[in-house]
Amino acid sequence: MNELICKLTGANMDIDLASPPGSIAWQQQKCPWNEAEKSGEHRCAVKNVSLCPYFCGVEYPDSLLCSYPYPNPLVSKATEAG
Repeated sequence: MNELICKLTGANMDIDLASPPGSIAWQQQKCPWNEAEKSGEHRCAVKNVSLCPYFCGVEYPDSLLCSYPYPNPLVSKATEAG
């Protein structure tokens, strides 16, 4: 695995790592972008709405691949293409 991409566990579809504590029955790491900004607004992928510039996919069974703070060039290109 690329050393710029970390695996974050506990994602769900729509994919986010921003569930409030106690609202889900499994362990979930925090979104590093939300932690850096002390917010809860960023989501990894929301169907038909958005794709985080740091989102790099999902690895079986439930690990989210995130490149924060280095934007994923494939996501950036897709966002620019609109």
